[in-house]
Amino acid sequence: MRAKRYGRLTAAALPVLAWAAVTPWAWAEPPPSPAAPSLGTPAIGRAWPVGTRPLVLRGWEPPATVYGPGHRGVDLAAPAGTPVRAVAAGRVSFAGRVAGRGVVSVQLGGTDLRTTYEPVRPSVRKGAEVAAGEVVGVVEPAGAHCAVTCVHWGLLRGRTYLDPLSLLPPWLLRGGPSRLLPVLGVPLPRPVSAANAP
Repeated sequence: MRAKRYGRLTAAALPVLAWAAVTPWAWAEPPPSPAAPSLGTPAIGRAWPVGTRPLVLRGWEPPATVYGPGHRGVDLAAPAGTPVRAVAAGRVSFAGRVAGRGVVSVQLGGTDLRTTYEPVRPSVRKGAEVAAGEVVGVVEPAGAHCAVTCVHWGLLRGRTYLDPLSLLPPWLLRGGPSRLLPVLGVPLPRPVSAANAP
């Protein structure tokens, strides 16, 4: 009796297992691991999307699974009307509205990478060539993505999201220009008076 029941359950399960094996999502590549999200992403950026060193309100949080929760980009604080710039040279692959928000997407030249910026009122059209640092639109006053007005900056390779900050070289990521600090413990040279001059 148990053998028959086991046989029926196995026979019923085989079509489900076969279906799962041939569906596209069953063969989908897992997302990049959080430990090495930017492997193979060249630091080709030459400008921040907004400002010179904007406040990062929320960083990139890769999902544990393809459809899992996470944050597939970086939120940068920027008031409405702030110019939004292309971080690297490329061709505009999309400029329009998606779900009520303005979006600009730029295919980066010589790579398989694409950057996205939203909510942005585009000032460019699809197909336009843009240089690094060129304005592609302005920040729109928009909805509930951030507690304050922000730009959501994304980076994709195909359909895989990557950390957009990996595009920026270290000199752009640092907090600002170098500053000279006073040297402590070293006596100052004595001023030369006219009487002591050689």
